[in-house]
Amino acid sequence: MTATLEASSLPTAPRSLPPAAPAGATPGTVLGVIAAGALATVALWWHGSDSISGFGDWLTNAGRVTGLLAGYGVVVLVALMARLPPLERGIGADRLARWHAHGGRYTVSLVVAHGLLIIWGYAITAHTNVVSQTGTLLTSYPDVLMATVAGLLLVGVGAASARAARRRMRYETWYYLHFYTYLAVALAFSHQFATGADFLSNRPARLAWSAMYAAVAAAIVWYRCAVPVRQALRHRLRVAGVYPEAPGVVSVVISGRQLAELRAESGQFFRWRFATRELWWAANPYSLSAAPHSDLLRITAKGFGEHSAALARLRPGTRVFAEGPYGALTAGRRTRRKVLLIAGGIGITPLRALFETLPTGPDELTLVYRASRDSDVVFGEELTALARQRGARLHVVTGRRTELGYDPLSAEALTANLPDLPDYDVYVCGPAPMTEAVLAALRAAKVPRRQVHSESFEF
Repeated sequence: MTATLEASSLPTAPRSLPPAAPAGATPGTVLGVIAAGALATVALWWHGSDSISGFGDWLTNAGRVTGLLAGYGVVVLVALMARLPPLERGIGADRLARWHAHGGRYTVSLVVAHGLLIIWGYAITAHTNVVSQTGTLLTSYPDVLMATVAGLLLVGVGAASARAARRRMRYETWYYLHFYTYLAVALAFSHQFATGADFLSNRPARLAWSAMYAAVAAAIVWYRCAVPVRQALRHRLRVAGVYPEAPGVVSVVISGRQLAELRAESGQFFRWRFATRELWWAANPYSLSAAPHSDLLRITAKGFGEHSAALARLRPGTRVFAEGPYGALTAGRRTRRKVLLIAGGIGITPLRALFETLPTGPDELTLVYRASRDSDVVFGEELTALARQRGARLHVVTGRRTELGYDPLSAEALTANLPDLPDYDVYVCGPAPMTEAVLAALRAAKVPRRQVHSESFEF
């Protein structure tokens, strides 16, 4: 059913885990810090506000506070995607991406509201119309033109991030469009000090605001640029071999030096860049499909797009650059003794690694692997060997629901096989529709939310 790597290429027997990774931040703590920053931003506006009189003054002050919150919001958005290890390990890449998406909508709305409210408020105060006032602001006020360009860039990135637009573009296009966010932040920064009433006469506020921006900029440069380069020089990753696993699915084995220093864990992923003519410019996320070792890592991908399809053409010796490890779908999330892994399609990759390394006793670990056809099953022989070796239960379910006559991942089917399902930790990975259906089934089966762990890698 599948091609299994030789033991000399990649051991499949469970081995000792690398040193424990640093603890990650909790979602509640991070959201609390973000909320506290927003309140401090509103307090800054309140402190700098004199008595407000007249409708125009109210509109102008509404524009001021929305502008401050927009300036704070873009910093939060950038920080969420800065690849900060405590956030990546404690919260997970998919949740950070959801927060970033939701926050982006609010921030773009604040940017638009700020511009409209300021123009309207100034127009009423100056007893002119909004068109004339817009021209005055663009030509007479310092850095307003740059701020307008920044706002338009943010609106454009926000529009490109809408679900309908994302479906029509490649991942790489969507990814590089987001770099315009950095340009927008840089263009808008000087505008905040040049015309912002809250900073003109408040030196401590200017210093604190500048420090916030500088800290996030330093994090971006360090974690997204310096660390990957340092890792490349330190670990010297190269392609060791490419192996077919199933139709359209290949595993890439990557060799390197002192890889234990990465503190990668089963269930995590890296963003991989391969030094070939067709792949060097893109860094795409792929999960580890086997437990990490001191000199070898393995990833497995299905050829859905140009990047993943090109992996089959990699040659041994190709230089590899890796950013990571990222993700929180790890053993550290576990809260219960018994564990259920539910995989769909190529979502088996991180769960196969967890199936190898999760510390459990006999009959405490169960893997349910769902595939449409027998030919779609990946790692069949490896999973069978691991299940036998670990005393775990393996259920590979193939066939469409119309052929089976029932949904094998429904709450009824899961509880029929595992009557004590609410006592399990459940890890889920697969296509988005399947994952959503499984999460709904687990809720119906009364599995506590804190015991359900999933990550999605769709952009």
